Amino acid sequence: MKVPNLPSELPLDQVLVGDCVAAIERLPAASVDVVFADPPYNLQLGGDLRRPDDSLVDAVDDHWDQFASFAEYDAFTRAWLLACRRVLKPDGTLWVIGSYHNIFRVGATLQDLGFWVLNDIVWRKANPMPNFRGRRFTNAHETLIWAARGESSKYTFHYEALKGGNDDLQMRSDWYLPLCTGEERLKDSDGAKVHPTQKPEALLARVMLSASNPGDVILDPFFGTGTTGAVAKALGRHFIGIERETPYAEAARKRIAAIKPLPPEAFAAAPSKRSEPRVPFLSLVEAGLVKAGEIVVDDRRRHKATIRADGTLALGPAVGSIHKVGALAQGLPACNGWTFWHVERKGGLTLLDTLRGEIRAQMATT
Repeated sequence: MKVPNLPSELPLDQVLVGDCVAAIERLPAASVDVVFADPPYNLQLGGDLRRPDDSLVDAVDDHWDQFASFAEYDAFTRAWLLACRRVLKPDGTLWVIGSYHNIFRVGATLQDLGFWVLNDIVWRKANPMPNFRGRRFTNAHETLIWAARGESSKYTFHYEALKGGNDDLQMRSDWYLPLCTGEERLKDSDGAKVHPTQKPEALLARVMLSASNPGDVILDPFFGTGTTGAVAKALGRHFIGIERETPYAEAARKRIAAIKPLPPEAFAAAPSKRSEPRVPFLSLVEAGLVKAGEIVVDDRRRHKATIRADGTLALGPAVGSIHKVGALAQGLPACNGWTFWHVERKGGLTLLDTLRGEIRAQMATT
């Protein structure tokens, strides 16, 4: 499919063949939620790369990764980033992945253009290619830059969902994931890789689950064999893929056609605690879920405070909110009293946050 003239509608869930800048310029302004870009790395390989047994390494030496100079690469980078910036919604975000060959140049350019860097993510590869010449460290990671369109963007980030899937620990900026291998790796009839730098679906899934919502539009200006489209279809997102090389585009279409979307309950965005109705601690007292004069303790029963009728706590002569008294008890500058204090219930401890959840459940049904 050639790039259509689209002044007012989006080519959702399509793979467009053509130059990425020209294709993006045909899209309406402020029309996509997320950009995921895997641009040429400009690897600057000098000659063949061989293993110790003198066998040839299948390195990236394709014409699309070759630039005459850093200046030429920088101009290319600026052009596609400007195009993406125009079609990105005000609260949208951009992800770009690269290696040490290019990611620093890309990062400087996107900052120059007004993007606001949120994180740099280190994709630590579980199975990296060794350094065969033994003259450098094994290159075992790639870097992703996650940036908002601007400093004031109200971007999407599913903090609680990521934390829940990470054993209730904050998701870190180093991601340990394997390279694309096995059945996921597309190969031709001769068993050769269809694309030399196909990204693993797990990487794209984490990107989309963290920074997009079902129904969002994900633009990938360097679509390759369609990992972005395959994951978007599975997770209930829309995609727009742009690919210059026809064989890659054809492989991507075939791959995506075979993807079966997951049921909506498997990818629906989890509700954010920040979006839940505010419930003051006094509401628990008024509802009879806790009582004035009752004792609250931490999970190890090292600290104790008394619930007062006005919804504050007393710790010796000190009186204050559940948060202030929790911080005072620990000698800390701040504390989330909902997740620090417990009450005795049926021979065990119940978190105040659990009791708050009961009130929120009642509010949702009235």
